[in-house]
Amino acid sequence: MRSGPTAVLGPPAGPEATGDPQDALLAELVTFMTKDTPSVQHVLDVAEPYLKAAAGLTAATVFELDSETGLLNPTAQLGEPGGRDLLISGKVFRMAAGAKPLVEADRMAIRLRIGGQTVGVLLLAGAHLDLLRLATLSPLALHFATTLQGLAAEKQRQFMAHVSSIVRRLFEQGMDATSVEEAGRVLVDSAVDAFRTEYGAVCLLDAEKRIRYVHSIGLPDGEAKFDHLIGKPATDSTVWRAIAEGRPALVGKAGGSGLAGGFIEMMGLTSYIAIPMLSAHGAVGMIMCGDAGVTREWSSRDRLLAEQLSVEGALIVDSAGMRQAAQAHVAQLSHQAFHDSLTGLPNRSYLLDRAEQAVELAGATGTRVALMLLDLNGFKEVNDTAGHQAGDALLQQVAKRLLGAVRDNDVVSRLGGDEFAILLTRNPDDHVATAVAGRIVDRLREPFTIEGNPVRIGGSVGIALFPDDAQEYEALMRGADAAMYEAKRDTKRLGGGARRFAG
Repeated sequence: MRSGPTAVLGPPAGPEATGDPQDALLAELVTFMTKDTPSVQHVLDVAEPYLKAAAGLTAATVFELDSETGLLNPTAQLGEPGGRDLLISGKVFRMAAGAKPLVEADRMAIRLRIGGQTVGVLLLAGAHLDLLRLATLSPLALHFATTLQGLAAEKQRQFMAHVSSIVRRLFEQGMDATSVEEAGRVLVDSAVDAFRTEYGAVCLLDAEKRIRYVHSIGLPDGEAKFDHLIGKPATDSTVWRAIAEGRPALVGKAGGSGLAGGFIEMMGLTSYIAIPMLSAHGAVGMIMCGDAGVTREWSSRDRLLAEQLSVEGALIVDSAGMRQAAQAHVAQLSHQAFHDSLTGLPNRSYLLDRAEQAVELAGATGTRVALMLLDLNGFKEVNDTAGHQAGDALLQQVAKRLLGAVRDNDVVSRLGGDEFAILLTRNPDDHVATAVAGRIVDRLREPFTIEGNPVRIGGSVGIALFPDDAQEYEALMRGADAAMYEAKRDTKRLGGGARRFAG
């Protein structure tokens, strides 16, 4: 590299320069940098005419160093790049940090450093690069390094703001999720927004690692598009196999990497990110998001974000799973507290609650409620002769027949032993109540099959109506009970099965 007078090859193509083009370049950069917030390409465009005039510049590339991967990525360019540009640029890292620029033939590679850190490489191509002075190259390199550092800081600020927004929303919505399915939907929504992709899908697995649930975003056919995958092993999926160990996969160009009928083909993805969904007990599914017809150069920031979503997603999924299990347990306890364990019918506590509500509503609206008590005839004989197991089976069959004899909004309850209660709502009159009671009696007269043997029983039904026969629940119960015993006495004398409370 010469340090003597500079040969001027021609006037710059930019602002007209006089005198030494290298001095003019430095002056122009100072002016430019003090009034603008430039991009790297802007700085290169400003420098181009002066470098052409000073050294016959034919091409230039600014490579940005990815601090996470150590890769050099072109961020600004002039002219046609050479096939060895990246190789030559990489060689500067074998040299001391303060070494002179590396020159090979018509190429010059200059390390871009600021604050003791390398942020990139400037690669110049030209016929007379040896005419460039260190006094010109050093400030020029510093300008590029400063610009790269500033832009990197802004990218990092924007990235952190974006990540914070995504994670905050993820936790706000995810911590309200009451099932693993809902948590998965929250995660795929967040992933699509995080990576700004066109499509997304969440796939959940069962304990045997088979696909049990799919939810998609942006696809016109929705979940129906994946019906053929339900029940299939996750290991059939090439995408799943790539992330089964717990690390996300970032694919810039899918090509033919997916199986026919798999997620990549069904979603029509050209580029995608696949994120494993983990729980404390292992993998429970995956999130996929990507674009159709568009290749993507996923960055190290994208990978970091994908890994963060995977970790945060594990917390969301675990929390949702625990809430789901807790709700199921509470529901089970609630069901046990208000239902008979043998027949599955509501118990006395449930009947009391529903009947009091029904009476209160009927009193406020001027409508009726009917309460019927049923006692089985002949049940004790079955229980004593065939055994308690046969008696239990008979009670279970009776419960099914009772449910088939009433309307959807009515309540059939087992009070204990062989005694049942039926609450009729929706304003039943005497005719409706009598018809339902008659239907119950008729169905109970039909033979039951217990342990392969026919069994015949009957039933006595007592009916009481609100407000005709009683003004509150306790009186309604007493009236129905009195009518039932009257029906039971009549059954022995006359064969009758149902009686209305006589008051």
